[in-house]
Amino acid sequence: MDANAADPIVVRLNGRERSLAPDTSVGGLLAQLGLDPAAVVVELDGDILERDQHAQITLRAGAQVEIVHFVGGG
Repeated sequence: MDANAADPIVVRLNGRERSLAPDTSVGGLLAQLGLDPAAVVVELDGDILERDQHAQITLRAGAQVEIVHFVGGG
């Protein structure tokens, strides 16, 4: 078994470095952050993701992730 297999990856989340497990999906990241996928927009490496992509896309080391929250008001 490769000792490095479980080493965390580092992504850039809203401008700050964050360590994650190597197989973390976008949906998994949102769950870790306690965010409702219906209340945010996720941009990955400059591309806005559809919500149905969150579970399928696995983050890679060095990924640039921006999460924008919807804010209600009036």
